[in-house]
Amino acid sequence: MKFKAFRVAKTDSGFERSIIERSESDLPEGELLISVKYSSLNFKDGLSAAGNPGVTRNYPHTPGIDASGIVLDSSHPDFDNGDEVIVIGFDLGMGTPGGFSERIRVPANWAVKCPLGLTLHSSMVIGTAGFTAAECIQKLETAGMSNTSGPVLVTGASGGVGSVAVKLLSLLGYEIIAVTGKPDKADWLKGLGATHVITREEALEGANKPMLPEKWGGVVDTVGGDILFNGLKSLRYGCSLAACGLVASPSFNASVLPFILRNVNLLGVDSVQLPIQEKEVIWRKLGGEWLMDLSALEEVLTFDQLSGAIDRILAGKMVGRGVLHL
Repeated sequence: MKFKAFRVAKTDSGFERSIIERSESDLPEGELLISVKYSSLNFKDGLSAAGNPGVTRNYPHTPGIDASGIVLDSSHPDFDNGDEVIVIGFDLGMGTPGGFSERIRVPANWAVKCPLGLTLHSSMVIGTAGFTAAECIQKLETAGMSNTSGPVLVTGASGGVGSVAVKLLSLLGYEIIAVTGKPDKADWLKGLGATHVITREEALEGANKPMLPEKWGGVVDTVGGDILFNGLKSLRYGCSLAACGLVASPSFNASVLPFILRNVNLLGVDSVQLPIQEKEVIWRKLGGEWLMDLSALEEVLTFDQLSGAIDRILAGKMVGRGVLHL
């Protein structure tokens, strides 16, 4: 069976992108052969397409860390042909051919059945970015955050993770302060549920100080760098920051003072290797009590538009969620 796939190849002049035809026999071993209906574009996909060795080492390669589709062939007892499934994380789109393809073959323990409340399409509007936002909020609430703890700061709010975090926090009744480097998106963010919108420069004020006044009942940080630590040293006593991104920087100037004087917590969030059983729990919540209408976040992408969208996400010019319709 022939199918179309997006391919990144390493050449003498750099990394080139194209749409190619492949055969199912080209795919790696795995218990599930899936007909992909939707994928989504994440920052990590952009890094893979740009040849970042921290994401993908072997080329040619098909990125796409997300996929939703229909099982065409299963050799695992938990899945039947015709099941609708979601695959995010693990090695998909990194070392294993990913969701920017009409077919993937993966281990069964990478997949979850699409839960009631979600469709293959809506699950990819969420994708890894939205799933990570939900994971951040779940982890913050497990650490004690509630909508009486104080306002919640969301950094990188116009991006994929940040925009879904704003929407979900609004659904749960939180006061939200959204940080964005795109001032023209302030009204859009307020439409998603942000109470106030501040600039990246405002979020960086006081970066040279070891402590800042207590403001936040929680922080969802998607960017890293000094904005992360500014958020942490502005937490109210006993509150927490969930860190899941590094688009600003993977490092920051830090002090132990907020930890030992205000009893605050820095919580790391990873959606890639999160055990499949824990992923299933969050997906069920996203199809149930955390069900959201994310249609305002979606930008529909085709194969022909994908390369341009990759350039935009790498340049920080992508807003919301790019969803590849296959």
